[in-house]
Amino acid sequence: MQFSDRRAVTRWIIIATSFVIVSLILWNTYAFFQIFKEEERVKMQQWALAQKTLANADIDADIALPFEIIQNAHIPIIVTQQGKIVNYINIDPTLEKDPKQMQAILENLKSQNDPIKMEYVPGKFQYLYYGDSDLLNKLKYYPAALLLIIFLFAAVVYNFYRSTKMATQNKLWAGMAKETAHQIGTPLSSLIGWLEYLKAEGTVAESTLEEIEKDIVRLQVITDRFSKVGSEPVLETRDLVAETRASFDYLQARFSNQVHFTFTAPEGPLWVAINPALHSWTIENLMKNAIDAMRGKGALTVAIESDGTHFKINITDNGKGIPKNQFRKVFEPGFTTKKRGWGLGLSLTKRIVEDYHKGKIRVLHSEIGKGTTMQMVYGVALKD
Repeated sequence: MQFSDRRAVTRWIIIATSFVIVSLILWNTYAFFQIFKEEERVKMQQWALAQKTLANADIDADIALPFEIIQNAHIPIIVTQQGKIVNYINIDPTLEKDPKQMQAILENLKSQNDPIKMEYVPGKFQYLYYGDSDLLNKLKYYPAALLLIIFLFAAVVYNFYRSTKMATQNKLWAGMAKETAHQIGTPLSSLIGWLEYLKAEGTVAESTLEEIEKDIVRLQVITDRFSKVGSEPVLETRDLVAETRASFDYLQARFSNQVHFTFTAPEGPLWVAINPALHSWTIENLMKNAIDAMRGKGALTVAIESDGTHFKINITDNGKGIPKNQFRKVFEPGFTTKKRGWGLGLSLTKRIVEDYHKGKIRVLHSEIGKGTTMQMVYGVALKD
C-alpha cells in the first residue's frame, strides 16, 4: 500500500513539474514577443524620423544614413495623410489599383500595431501603420505549436500507459482462468472416478447417475472454456445456427416458464469458423445477462441473420435497458450494474468475439424501461 501511494505521489510530482516547465516556457515566449515587438516599434520610429529627414533635407545634405534606414525596412508599411494612403512599402504594387484591397491591408495593419504620428512639416501630420515581422508572426504560433506537441506527447504516454495496464490485466485474467481450470480439473477427475465406481456398484438409480454425469460433462465444458482463455483457440468450421441453438436450448431448459424464449434463424446451415466451447460461452453469457436485466421474467429473443457476407446474432430482452452513455462502458473490465458481480462477463465476451473470432459485438439498441438488443457480428461467411 505504501509503495502504491509513493508511486501516486511521484506521478503527481512529475505532472506538476511538467506543468510548471510548460508555464515557464509560455511565459518566456510571451516576454520575448513583447521585447521584439517593442524593438520593432523603435525601428519604425527611426524609419519615420528618417522619412521626415529626407522630406526636409537640403540639396547638399548628407542623406545616406536616413536613406539606408528606409531601404532596410522589411515589414509592410502604409503611410496615410488625412485618411488617404500616400505611401507604402513592402506591399504588392499590383494592389495599388485596387482601393478595396489596399484599404483591407490598411485595416489589418491597424489591428496589429498602434500608428506612429509623424510631423513631416510644422503643423502637418502623417500616420505610419506597420505590420509584424516574420519573426513575430512565427513567435505568435510557437505557444500553440508547443501546446500541440505536449498534448500529442501526453496522448502517446496515456495510450501507452493504458495499453500496458490492459495487457497486464489481460495476463492476470488469463492466468486466473487457467488456474481456475487447473483447480477444477483435480476434483473433476475424482468425480469421474466416483461415477464409474457407482455405476459398477449398481446401488444408485440409473436416472440419478445420468444427472450426475450431465453435471460432470458440464463441469468439463466449463473447464475447457477457462483453459482456452489467454491462448489462441482452435477454430472449426461449424454450423452457426446449430451451435447457437444448442446453447439456447440448454439455458431454456434451466429457467422458469416466466421467461418466454424465442429463437429465429434462416433455414439451412450457416458455416462459419468458430470455437464451439467459446461460442457457447458468449451465447450463454449474453442470455444470462438479458434474463438478469428482466429480473427473471419477460421475453427473450435470439435471432440469427445473414446478409450474404456477415452473420449477425441479435439477443433482445425487454428488461430495464442501458443508458446510451454506457453502451461502450458495459464492455470495460470491472464495470457492472449488479450488486454482486465482478464486471468481467461482457469484457470476456468481447474478447472472445473480437480477439478470437475477429468479429464485432455492440449494444445495437437500448431504451430505458423497454429493453436491450445486443448484437454479435461474425466476419465474412464461409460458403458451403
